[in-house]
Amino acid sequence: MGIACRAPIPRLLPKSTIPNPNKTLTNSIKASLRNGSITRRFFLLSLPISTILLGSNNRNMIQSSSNIALADLVSPSERESSAIISRRVSEAVELLEKGRELQALGDFSEALRYFTLVVENYKDLAFSDYARVGRALALYEVGDREEAIAELEDVSISLKGYPEVHAALAAALYVDKHAPLLAENQFTIATVLDPHYTDLSYVKDTKHWPPSLVSSLQHFITLT
Repeated sequence: MGIACRAPIPRLLPKSTIPNPNKTLTNSIKASLRNGSITRRFFLLSLPISTILLGSNNRNMIQSSSNIALADLVSPSERESSAIISRRVSEAVELLEKGRELQALGDFSEALRYFTLVVENYKDLAFSDYARVGRALALYEVGDREEAIAELEDVSISLKGYPEVHAALAAALYVDKHAPLLAENQFTIATVLDPHYTDLSYVKDTKHWPPSLVSSLQHFITLT
């Protein structure tokens, strides 16, 4: 009669030979990590759910605490100052846009008034320089060409690289200051940045330049 083969009884085996499921899983994960075959999804699925939920709750608590801490850093006086600045910016933008609307309509005297309000009352704001450009164009049209050119020369430094101011200054320098070389330098800067300024219809219909400045630009382009 043959001897039947039986599977070893675990309790009769030495402790070192009894497989540990947890240890086997751990070894499997370590091996996968070494081989680079484990994925983030597998790793997360292998973690206890309580660990994942605890990590998520901790992140939410940290984020909430950070928001509260940031709110505490802003004092009432700072919030009030921020509100005042926001209000001033809105007022200046509204005046600037109104000036541009009037410029587009050809009402350069009234446009000059709005641009001047921005320059005088909001000169601490960076974009007030754009109001200075509009003011210079309006001044040129109403007949104060000396002040217009002085404004353009000054703002061409603070807004260096803004093509419109360089093109307008080129036209004025050529016609009113009889300075063709300076005018050519300014126009080169303008047209390298934006070739549209060689087109009279562009400055007239798109940029809404005053007729007197369009005429000066035409004289410069045609060298007449």
